[in-house]
Amino acid sequence: MTVYPYVVSGVLFMAGLYGVVSSRNYIHAAVSLSVMQSATYVALVAMGSVRDGQPPIGQGAQPGKPMADPIVQALTLTDVVVSVVVLALILALAQQSHRDTGTLDPDRQTSVHG
Repeated sequence: MTVYPYVVSGVLFMAGLYGVVSSRNYIHAAVSLSVMQSATYVALVAMGSVRDGQPPIGQGAQPGKPMADPIVQALTLTDVVVSVVVLALILALAQQSHRDTGTLDPDRQTSVHG
């Protein structure tokens, strides 16, 4: 296995982390968080792959030939679903914040009253 997927995952994660930390807009922060979550997809798929391996489920499986790990693939699909839900929640909160305060910049918002 090569180190390239892990390097790509690290670069994506660091780019997303920089975007989240330096963001002054809720939409930009949501997109940056999505980039960070895509780094986890790359890392999980890289961990579960096997060089010259066969799919974990399928017809014509050859005995003795290594297979990719199906648990990691299931975790990746779960990660995709979780990231969509997190993105929807952040965008809903951004919309509510814009409706209440008129801005998406957290520094320009006035104090929140209950």
